[in-house]
Amino acid sequence: MNKFVTIATLAAALAVLGTGIGVSQQTGQELKGLRGGVAPEVDLAPGDVPKQDTAGRFSRAYRQQPPLIPHQIDRYQIDWRTNQCLGCHDWSVAAKQGAPTLSMTHYLDRDGRQLDSIPGTRWFCNQCHVPQADTKELVTNTFKPSTDVK
Repeated sequence: MNKFVTIATLAAALAVLGTGIGVSQQTGQELKGLRGGVAPEVDLAPGDVPKQDTAGRFSRAYRQQPPLIPHQIDRYQIDWRTNQCLGCHDWSVAAKQGAPTLSMTHYLDRDGRQLDSIPGTRWFCNQCHVPQADTKELVTNTFKPSTDVK
């Protein structure tokens, strides 16, 4: 009886999987991942990062806003093995690279212990930091910076 239930469950799962594959192929759309179809094994080394003067940086809109990134990061590799941001912004190389160093809060583990390397809780920089861009708003926005609110 158990063998029959197992075989029936397996057959049903395969049927659902086969249907999903067939439907995605029928639409004629090419499915791409977040990397835009580039295989992860490809070297995505960033080019020279242009230095931007501080006059070109956007000001922060509220007190604890994470700083915006003043350069392109679309070819930076940030995954569980590699974080190319640290090649310039880690405390050990920032002065030599002429880049801002990370806040010391980025070197605290979840228990508040100071570390010499970035813990996993702060590894993915683009969870909080985004490249600055002067673009049109996607939706109507009435947000005002905290310094404008009286």
